[in-house]
Amino acid sequence: MKRTASASIAAAGLAGMATSRTINDKLVTPVEIQWETGPAILPAGAQAAVLYGDPTKDGLFSMRFKLPKGYRVAPHTLSKAGLFTVISGTFRIGMGEKVDPSKSRAMPAGSFIALAPGTPHFVSVDEETVVQLNNIGPWVISYLDPKDDPRQKAE
Repeated sequence: MKRTASASIAAAGLAGMATSRTINDKLVTPVEIQWETGPAILPAGAQAAVLYGDPTKDGLFSMRFKLPKGYRVAPHTLSKAGLFTVISGTFRIGMGEKVDPSKSRAMPAGSFIALAPGTPHFVSVDEETVVQLNNIGPWVISYLDPKDDPRQKAE
């Protein structure tokens, strides 16, 4: 049976209502964002701010990353779908298992990126860039080459 657009919207609304019952209200202005050192799973230099939830636990979360000029993240995958919004700067993302700048796409401020779980990709920025990740935890990055995992280098 073919679903109409309004039926799909209504169904999505009902699903949203179920989800909204588990969300706690939270309002955050830019000056209230608490930047901290980025998680150990990312190369040094990133800053992170958890806006909502807890990325290490089950459930919805939202966090921002402030990436310094010249920052790079080696090819990796995410355990769950990733929904990213570029807040400022330019986020360069390339799909694939090897870093190939010719396959990188520049995503300026205001851009949106949706990645399916397990999609190999790499990241770089040429200027300070802020990107927001909305996801469901726990948030796990797996580097394609374990030697690229910053936690391995710290040991």
